[in-house]
Amino acid sequence: MKRILMLLVLLLLVSTMAFAQAGGAAAASAKDWAKPIAAAVAITVAAGLCGLGQGKAVSGAAEGIARNPSAGAAIRGAMLLGLVLIESLTLYAMVIAFIILFT
Repeated sequence: MKRILMLLVLLLLVSTMAFAQAGGAAAASAKDWAKPIAAAVAITVAAGLCGLGQGKAVSGAAEGIARNPSAGAAIRGAMLLGLVLIESLTLYAMVIAFIILFT
């Protein structure tokens, strides 16, 4: 219960910074043209490399199951956990790309 309360307090403290008002129109940067390019590069690199990582993970799992079929369940579980973690990296990159794009 304390952990949830501390998380809630931290969320409230951080949300004040997240919703702080930015400067006026005069504070707009002259480098706004680079934001879409940076976001596109970030998500492209992340998605491409995560796709390669997922292919390598599935390849290794298939090879491991082919060598030792009795360990198939354990290998499959570890592979699924690895694929979930790899995919979460792509989602984090997408969130970062949105932050770059809209700030």
